[in-house]
Amino acid sequence: MLEDRDYMRQPEYGEHRWGAGFRLRWSWTLALLLVNALVFLVEIAFRGYPPRFSVADYFPLSVEGIRQGFIWQFLTFQFMHAGLLHILLNSFTIFIFGRIIEDHFGGRRFLTLYFTSGVIGGVLQIVCGIFWPALGTAVVGASAGAMGLMAAFATLYPDQPLTFFVFIFPVTTRAKVFVWGFAVFSALCMVLPSVFNGVLGGNVANAAHLGGMAMGWFFVKKILKHPVLGESAGEAHYSYPEPAAPTDRPADDFAEADVDAVLDKISARGINSLTMRERAILEAARKRMARR
Repeated sequence: MLEDRDYMRQPEYGEHRWGAGFRLRWSWTLALLLVNALVFLVEIAFRGYPPRFSVADYFPLSVEGIRQGFIWQFLTFQFMHAGLLHILLNSFTIFIFGRIIEDHFGGRRFLTLYFTSGVIGGVLQIVCGIFWPALGTAVVGASAGAMGLMAAFATLYPDQPLTFFVFIFPVTTRAKVFVWGFAVFSALCMVLPSVFNGVLGGNVANAAHLGGMAMGWFFVKKILKHPVLGESAGEAHYSYPEPAAPTDRPADDFAEADVDAVLDKISARGINSLTMRERAILEAARKRMARR
């Protein structure tokens, strides 16, 4: 029966969707957000607000710390934050992009991508700090890992529209344009800090941002060698048998064989592989069953 398939069931209360098939449920993405929040509360309890860090500390990342052999800093700095706005911005980025990446690749690859991006971002920050001592101060924040998730999303869905705010004005652009623009801006902040760092308030680990974004792209394109997906988060650029329904008919004019073809494709490729028409057929079938 069609109703027995998970894809055809009505969404449960509290379900959130970005594209088809996403559910707000317990995940590694939410676990990361909770751990970051808990660590931030511990920081406030022991250091006050806003928490202050120095190169003499054991857990923030710094050139001095790495020189002393504190290699664990490449991991611990990713869980620490310097203020409420800092953790909110990073948490928002992780939540927006992390849930999609985790849903697409699974928990193990999601965590590998996130922490590897954080480490590579930290390594680049330290290397730059060696040559530019001004960048060698103590660094904290999940932004390198968050940038890795953002870059991975833009690599998978380069034409997906993203809306962000410049001051109070909403701006919509494609994901690949947004990430490339952010990368160029981060590089300019490093080269011309007196001109550009003031926009973000200064003390921003721009090298870590660049390293995280580079790792996010590299992980998807070179390690997983994943195909680029289409404009809507889910239309893949690989071939797969389409449903039997002619494309000149409306999506709500379908046969059970058309729905079975869509469901078989989900079983074989995952729900993110569906085209816009296939998603429309699936939604029309769900609504038809709800009226029974």
